[in-house]
Amino acid sequence: MSLQQLPPPPEYTPPKASGSYMIDCVNQYTYVWLKNGERFWFYPIRVESFGTSGFRWTGSFWMYDGIDARFIDTVTCPPIPTLY
Repeated sequence: MSLQQLPPPPEYTPPKASGSYMIDCVNQYTYVWLKNGERFWFYPIRVESFGTSGFRWTGSFWMYDGIDARFIDTVTCPPIPTLY
């Protein structure tokens, strides 16, 4: 999925998970909590041992970003409800 095709993330904040891994969330909407208290929606496209890269939601648009693994507190990639 290209950046131009990526719709905005869900409008809710999921509950904070314990024991989630970024590798399980590749190419999915992922909510990230950093150790400094910052939190945001992220769309990871690559995970390495030292961190991850992908697109971070600014509140208005997606921006390419990388996150050092040492700064991540926890992540969750909840199932996104769909209308069927």
